[in-house]
Amino acid sequence: MWNFLIKINKRLVMVIPAMMAAGYLFGISAGPVSLGALKGLILPLTFLMVYPMMVTLNIKALQDGIKNVGLQLSAQSINFLVVPFIAYGLGLIFFRDQPYMALGLLLASLLPTSGMTISWTGFAKGNLAAAVNMTVIGLTLGSLATPFYVQALMGARVDVDLLLVAKQIVIIVFLPMLLGYLTRQVLLQKYGAQEFKNTWAVRFPSLSTVGVLGIVFVAIALKARGISENPAILGGILAPLLIMYGLNFGLSTVIGKLFFARGDAIALVYGTVMRNLSIALAIAINAFGEKGADAALIIAVSYIIQVQSAAWYVKFSDRIFGPEPSAN
Repeated sequence: MWNFLIKINKRLVMVIPAMMAAGYLFGISAGPVSLGALKGLILPLTFLMVYPMMVTLNIKALQDGIKNVGLQLSAQSINFLVVPFIAYGLGLIFFRDQPYMALGLLLASLLPTSGMTISWTGFAKGNLAAAVNMTVIGLTLGSLATPFYVQALMGARVDVDLLLVAKQIVIIVFLPMLLGYLTRQVLLQKYGAQEFKNTWAVRFPSLSTVGVLGIVFVAIALKARGISENPAILGGILAPLLIMYGLNFGLSTVIGKLFFARGDAIALVYGTVMRNLSIALAIAINAFGEKGADAALIIAVSYIIQVQSAAWYVKFSDRIFGPEPSAN
């Protein structure tokens, strides 16, 4: 079973569109009762999506976050002072009359870094230690800041219950983070650091992927009838997402190339472009109810662009930043 799940985790570019298609087919054929029952799966799928990711997250890396102050400040400045406002501006342009679509774009920009930040940085031979720090710091700051950004930027256009959003973040992020940390400590004590790294650290992300696929299925199923009535909506979603990711990649690449060494520059790119779409998706569905289905649709489509663009960037990283020093 584990090998099967790990293989799925490595083929998200193909599996996520397939799950979106399955969700669409289910959504247009299912009745109200079935769709209502589907909503009951949101919370357990959310937990399945977030908790395993937290087990592999090394919270102690926060202690090392100040070792490269310039790199960390650059990453978090891009994450919280630039990207959310790009997303907000694109939302005003492309979704002026669809505020919950604009909300989805904003949520996709507000929660930087995920386990994929570390993975893609490793594939591109970047600075893994810096990527770990960015992941922990970015996720923590993003979780704390998201309710306030949403209230300040979207409060006039969507119904924002600040306390409800904050409560959902506690349930979706910080509770799994605590339980994940405790699980990690138990596994480390029982199996040791090497066994944990070789066995358990590989397995848990695959469990998270099951949750992601389940949430994507639910999000598309709940929005399926709306898509069938207006299929052009998908094209309208792709344009702002491609612009947002393109600007993000471009800005981070320029800053990385100008100011940082190769390994740090690659970590900067993946630490600012990779968004924690799993948590964003969970917030959209859990904190905004049925109206959040529009936001969830944006985030679900973001998975395809994010994974595909990250893979292509690995192929060009040597051309952009030069080969790693050991290869000379």
